[in-house]
Amino acid sequence: MSDTVEEPDERNVLGGPLEQCGTEPMTGWFRDGSCRCSGDPGVHAVCVVMTDEFLAHQKAVGNDLSTPREEYGFPGLTAGDRWCVVAARWLQAYQHGAAAPVVLAATSELALEVVPIEALQEYAVDVPDDPGSLLD
Repeated sequence: MSDTVEEPDERNVLGGPLEQCGTEPMTGWFRDGSCRCSGDPGVHAVCVVMTDEFLAHQKAVGNDLSTPREEYGFPGLTAGDRWCVVAARWLQAYQHGAAAPVVLAATSELALEVVPIEALQEYAVDVPDDPGSLLD
């Protein structure tokens, strides 16, 4: 999923073009497959790969992401789904030891207003263009 989102002003946390997060199911505040969130009051900026642990944590803190909500066109998520989550919710899970893996190239730079880059990098599952930079 390396398609770039047509939003020139929004970059990813690596400073590059914001890439697609997921389309099956269709994610994003704007339901366009991206974590583009300019104008999104919830800052659905972090592209994650769902895990059972993350889904259970979110449900426990009142953010049920696994139950379908047809009235909102929400299919319910399962482990392995890629989804744009609220930056503050991801940080909360991180602080509780239940963070989901993060796709940095598809995570909006606006997440950095809430989450330290080091935390996101700790859970990164994508490889940058220069893998040598991972050795720094």
